[in-house]
Amino acid sequence: MSALTLRDVMALDPVRAAEPELLTGEAALDRPVRWVHSSEVYEGANFLDGGELLLTNGFGLVDAEEEVRRRYVRELTARGAVGLVVEIGRSLPAMPPEVTDEARRLGLPLLALRRVVPFVRITEAANRAIVARSLSGRTVVRPWGDDHTAALLADLADGQALNQPEVEARAALAGFHPGPGARLIGVSVHGTRDVGAVDRAARTLGGAVLRAAFPGDVLALVAVPPGPGAKPLRDPVRAVQDAFRTAAAPGLGATAPGVTVAVGHAVDVGSGWLRWSETLRAARTTLELALTVPPPEPNAPQGPLVTSSRALALERELTRGGVDANHDRLTRLVQHALGPLLAWEAAHPSDLVRTLEVHLRNGCSPTRTASLLHIGRQSLYQRLERIESLLGLEIDDPDLLGELLTAACAWRVVRGTAGARVGMAALRTVA
Repeated sequence: MSALTLRDVMALDPVRAAEPELLTGEAALDRPVRWVHSSEVYEGANFLDGGELLLTNGFGLVDAEEEVRRRYVRELTARGAVGLVVEIGRSLPAMPPEVTDEARRLGLPLLALRRVVPFVRITEAANRAIVARSLSGRTVVRPWGDDHTAALLADLADGQALNQPEVEARAALAGFHPGPGARLIGVSVHGTRDVGAVDRAARTLGGAVLRAAFPGDVLALVAVPPGPGAKPLRDPVRAVQDAFRTAAAPGLGATAPGVTVAVGHAVDVGSGWLRWSETLRAARTTLELALTVPPPEPNAPQGPLVTSSRALALERELTRGGVDANHDRLTRLVQHALGPLLAWEAAHPSDLVRTLEVHLRNGCSPTRTASLLHIGRQSLYQRLERIESLLGLEIDDPDLLGELLTAACAWRVVRGTAGARVGMAALRTVA
């Protein structure tokens, strides 16, 4: 089957329901689409590998200057995007003329959506069609054949209706034989299509692996065998994260900077295919968050970002239903808890909010916090004193830990997904 094209994407039901209007790029509608992503930040080009169609609600472009908007289109084109789809009406009342002009000049297809349709419906429909076409001979009934591994992982990750005997048979056909007592963990890797890194991690763990490369990422189910005496490992999720960091030494980190590894939760091998599906879907959701929300702590130099669904649990709860839908609530939360810190940071070069979050996330340990922030303990103590003075409270008060950590995380989410300048403007408006 031929590759999915922009013209095919426009014909999908969720896209047609959004009343699309092609503004530029009619001559390029037959370009193949490798994958469909959504991003609410105007730095979205950083997440592209080439051949992707990008969806955005335009929030990051609302208050951006004309040159910033033009540069956004140029960067998308330079990274090989096959098109840009912009939702018009909620965040962005009209398509900025400079965006249309730059897209026309560069020959980039630009599509305006006049009605609101959740992007997840569009991405799921499009990416499912891409996977179906990329696997040779795919029909309505997904074949097993030479592509059975990718087909099974796609079915599980998309939440297709399956049954346990079918899943077990297809997994066995793919050579996936997790032993009794094993824990299964979903993994999604962005930034490389090299499945060798997944294989190296699985060998480190001594377990089986089911993995395949897709246009957008690598998907895998990693089996973590029980420990000595057939006892379950104390923390299989941590074991998988450590295995990928180890595997990065000869592979990922050295040859593919910017790789992100997202790990789902652990499920029992005998818990059923629905649980297998859940951990894969958790890994994919976590990957999306990891690519759009900056981490609270600096990443290891030259190494991949390896995170997990539990590490981003707070971010996931704060953005449930979408960042845009929660933006006003999050900005009020941030202003209420951290207003004095943000006012100070607006007037003085400092890093107080991030210092506070890292400190709280690490059990208020000065040694750990100073090490992660790459500062001396004395400098950390000075920051903590400044924070307490501005907020008028003691940050290690147990009654305040939850509120302060939630607010600091909310600020990182707002800043990371909408841009620091836009977020600050919104906070000043609320105040």
